[in-house]
Amino acid sequence: MKAVAIDRFGGPELLHLQSLPVPKLKPDEVLVQLDAAGIGVWDPEAREGRLELGEHGFPLVIGNDGAGTVVAIGKNVTRFREGDRVFGYAFEGGFYAEYVAIKADYVAHIPAGLKADEAGALGADGITGLIGLDDQLRLKAGEKLMIIGASGGIGHIAVQLAKRLGAEVFGVASRPDGVDLVRRLGADAAADGRGDDVVSQARRFAPEGFDAALVLVGGRGVSEALQLVKQGGRVAHPNGVEPVPQVPKGVRLLAYDGIPNRKAFERLTELIGSAPFHVELARMYRLEEAARAHRELNEHHLGKLAFRLHAA
Repeated sequence: MKAVAIDRFGGPELLHLQSLPVPKLKPDEVLVQLDAAGIGVWDPEAREGRLELGEHGFPLVIGNDGAGTVVAIGKNVTRFREGDRVFGYAFEGGFYAEYVAIKADYVAHIPAGLKADEAGALGADGITGLIGLDDQLRLKAGEKLMIIGASGGIGHIAVQLAKRLGAEVFGVASRPDGVDLVRRLGADAAADGRGDDVVSQARRFAPEGFDAALVLVGGRGVSEALQLVKQGGRVAHPNGVEPVPQVPKGVRLLAYDGIPNRKAFERLTELIGSAPFHVELARMYRLEEAARAHRELNEHHLGKLAFRLHAA
């Protein structure tokens, strides 16, 4: 199979296309021929050796999520059949390739409301956003929620999931195009974290304070905005957000990891269902453009970058 691999840790120039064996299946895995694969903002850390990916040698194929067609199943797998259209997310990596072997618990059928290309970039960010909203914040219908980083990969998905959980959502996005995206995706209100008076707009939206906040980026103004979370409220953030959010006294701070599991995949597909759901693909690349994609990760973009391996 064609795959993008590295032979040592370092910069984006080390990402190169090569021919590697198709992964061998373990009894609890499915083999997926990928149509699309996500490019995560944390992928450069994996490329540089700063993420723990388990026991791997070189050549190393990184990438955490993608979507495609099941072409083989392990002997212990009963929930999937060859030909099933699925998306998956595995922290160990391997998705910068034409084929990937994934534990069946880390895979789900593509919901009817989602386009095939978009499913390729859903797994990691969708599960991470869902765990923050559902497991950590335990968001309830009618609660007022602030999402900081609402136009990013996790954030724009979290906006849609929070609305399906019944929350009233105030999104802090990046630049005017980010504000437009967040509003289109259903946020009740949105502000530009780089140019607006976020605190004033947030206070108008929730004059009695916010019940919860999901913080997906650090930076200027985050601590000030979180002062609007009411006593007894909750603030959650994935580990890796820097600086760590500072919350008022009496507000619970919850740090978490977006670890894939079968329960989370079932919940995510339940919430998406057959209703239209959108994953914003800022740009799509061919596998051989991996080095360029990593260089462009730091440029302003909405949603997520992804690879298109072949037409779905």
